[in-house]
Amino acid sequence: MSTTFRDLLKKIGSGPHTGKDLNRQEAADATRMMLLQEATPAQIGAFMIAHRIKRPTGEELAGMLDAYDELGPKLRPISSDRPVTVLCSPYDGRDRTMPLSPLTALVLAAANCPVILHGGRRMPTKEGVPLIDIWQGLGIDWSVLSLAQVQRVLEKTGVGFVYLPAHFPLANGLVPYREEIGKRPPFATLELLWSPYAGDAHVVVGFVHPPTENMARNAFALRGTTRFSTVKGLEGSCDLPRERTAIIGFSDPNQAEFGRLHLHSRDYGFASDNVPLEPTELAVEQMMAVLQGQSSELMESLAWNSGFYLWRCGIGSTIEEAIATSRELVSQGQVMRKLKELRETLVSVQLTSQV
Repeated sequence: MSTTFRDLLKKIGSGPHTGKDLNRQEAADATRMMLLQEATPAQIGAFMIAHRIKRPTGEELAGMLDAYDELGPKLRPISSDRPVTVLCSPYDGRDRTMPLSPLTALVLAAANCPVILHGGRRMPTKEGVPLIDIWQGLGIDWSVLSLAQVQRVLEKTGVGFVYLPAHFPLANGLVPYREEIGKRPPFATLELLWSPYAGDAHVVVGFVHPPTENMARNAFALRGTTRFSTVKGLEGSCDLPRERTAIIGFSDPNQAEFGRLHLHSRDYGFASDNVPLEPTELAVEQMMAVLQGQSSELMESLAWNSGFYLWRCGIGSTIEEAIATSRELVSQGQVMRKLKELRETLVSVQLTSQV
């Protein structure tokens, strides 16, 4: 048993009257001890549920990110004219709406805007469809690659995926606690802020509840992260909704204040309906049909979502122009060619490693 960890647990777990927040260093120390399993299972479970009840602060999340940076994987900087977009979506997946991030990543990469995603297997307690399943359906199995191989794929194609079980087993070792405590711990919030990239990045934080955005902004301010967006997206993801207003915040190094956008899909010519989630095999079939240029509501959702992110990457002076660019990239076959390039590159890096 770690007595140091016990003292940190007592600090946050003493109730509303005597409990206190951790400072940044304490939060980093606690996270490090949990990742390294220096704290006992009882201590880790107690910390997670106590921290959920108390709710994390931006300073605590900054410290937790410090520990992730110390012990977790980092893809090295690549040569790019634009910052790498890191799309941070909830690891517990989707159970109502079609995930758009894999297709959006392909559109961005086809426009020379590199993208990194990250995630794991089906995650308690929601157990929704994770992005890794969608990628595998598209013929891209990130789970079999080493981090060095992901690095080569990113350098070659502009797309990368950090897979928790293979690339950050220390963090993956904490996943079973989510099932045991029956709640999403603050680590689920941490994952929405984490960037596994060592270079210039544009971090996109998906969220559901407004306090999450405030915590993200505070954590980023403490850590000196000045290029990020926050998106109240579909099921807490980075995917823009169509049935309601897309509430978006953004910060860039060259702007003094945090910006705010309220985007209505109907103002850009889209109907106000999201695409419902289908079984994974059917969902992948629909995605492949989109990449082949077949019109559908999924095509419309992709144009809406990827158009916005192209605009954030500096493609097009207006969102309307960026949406048109997204449609052209799909209709001209450039996005499908990017998927084929990605498939071929995965095979190539695996064969090269076997030589």
